[in-house]
Amino acid sequence: MGVLRDNGRTAPRLGHGMHPAEPLWKRAPSRDEQGRPLSDFMMIIPKLSKRPTQYIRDTLREIEAVLADYGDAVVFADVNLRLNTLWVTVRPIPGICLELPATVKLRVPEALLVAHKHE
Repeated sequence: MGVLRDNGRTAPRLGHGMHPAEPLWKRAPSRDEQGRPLSDFMMIIPKLSKRPTQYIRDTLREIEAVLADYGDAVVFADVNLRLNTLWVTVRPIPGICLELPATVKLRVPEALLVAHKHE
């Protein structure tokens, strides 16, 4: 993620490594350094971009704290305020794609894990 910068607008922007013109599929890695496939998940944080600037900052800080707690397991993270989404790419550790989002939800209760409905 990056350091928040206040540019006087209503929503904060992330610095360091932001590439808004590049699609996520070009930025998010799909394989680790040894060529093994990585896992990922997406969460929706409803109406995040419509909240006050301080609320957005606090939410991003909570997300950053959770991702930092998972250290080397997290390979990539992207918050898209236009879509109100959090995308996280992780190493393929059993259970991480449920455990990490559950931890995010504890810190950001409105965050919802996007999942495929198994039929």
